[in-house]
Amino acid sequence: MRSPRVALVLGAGGSVGHAFHVGVLSSLAEELGWDARSAELIVGTSAGSIVGAGLRAGLGPLDMRARALGRPLSPAGRRIVRTGEAAIAQLAAADQPAEADPDAAVDESPGADGPLDGVAELATRVRQMRMASPERVLRALREPWRVTPGSLFSAMVPPGRRPTDSLGAPYDALFGSEWPSSSLWIVAVKLDVGNRVVFGRDEGASAGPVTVGRAVQASCAVPGYFAPVKIDGERYVDGGVHSTTNADLAAHLVPVPRTHPASAEPVEPEAPDLVIVSAPMSPERAGPELSPRSAVRQMARRWLAGELIGLRDRGVETVAFQPTADDLAQMSGNTMDPSKAPAVIEQVQASTLARLREPEIADRLAILSR
Repeated sequence: MRSPRVALVLGAGGSVGHAFHVGVLSSLAEELGWDARSAELIVGTSAGSIVGAGLRAGLGPLDMRARALGRPLSPAGRRIVRTGEAAIAQLAAADQPAEADPDAAVDESPGADGPLDGVAELATRVRQMRMASPERVLRALREPWRVTPGSLFSAMVPPGRRPTDSLGAPYDALFGSEWPSSSLWIVAVKLDVGNRVVFGRDEGASAGPVTVGRAVQASCAVPGYFAPVKIDGERYVDGGVHSTTNADLAAHLVPVPRTHPASAEPVEPEAPDLVIVSAPMSPERAGPELSPRSAVRQMARRWLAGELIGLRDRGVETVAFQPTADDLAQMSGNTMDPSKAPAVIEQVQASTLARLREPEIADRLAILSR
């Protein structure tokens, strides 16, 4: 009997989402003995791309947890982490400038004395508030049927200024110009076009080869927070703009061929036996709170529900881990705050273990013990 073919989907969620993934995956490792590094396919979006790249680099969930909690790592884990940290330190020592859209620069030159000072100040404020991609907004007006809320939002907010270099540097040090031999698909969105791109899967995603580190940078470029990432002249932003999970990509373990030889019958790529989804942005249940943050989470919940239905309609078994009310209580606030990690991991482990003991979930995950 062959080993089960498992696809792992890791969603967006910032530093807090990273901690959520660690809590889920370390619980699966301890309770079921399943090591997420063995997944045949990993689909990573934003924070999920960082965790997915770490898994493909050989850093296991228990070492990820140990690192977040300040505990000793395995010898292999220490080597991997040291390589990544050295790359970040080298980047900091080089004092590289932030990667930002050149058009995002603000003219801070002083204006003339008198009434023109007010005009200059107003012009500066207008420049600071301008949209990241007027081209995308115009395209949306011409073709509204192709608009997704996330792509339109990312085009309308001012471009972020924070660089993503430190997010990608560890993976360029670990992988160089090569991609891992086991499938790693990293999701980003073209800012000026609005379409989803899957690095590691899509041929022609860019004019030249994209490193794992560069793909992670693109996938993590949260609109309005991080600067868009330029690759071969295209500007990319966070893959969560399309979907915070992009679980639909896990329907097949290899890319679906776009064309088939005329003499051959179309061959449907093999589907996974099981798709495991870790979805930090998608709450387990709808909550009573009314706020912009909760609205985004409820939208993410609906997106994921549709993606899971699509997978099940194809006959693919799925198990999704989503934040409980207790998880959300620890995850609330600044999603980019890494100091939240220990409390989030501890709470998510508890909720994940409770979920694993549910008979229906235990049945679905029994395949992992084969």
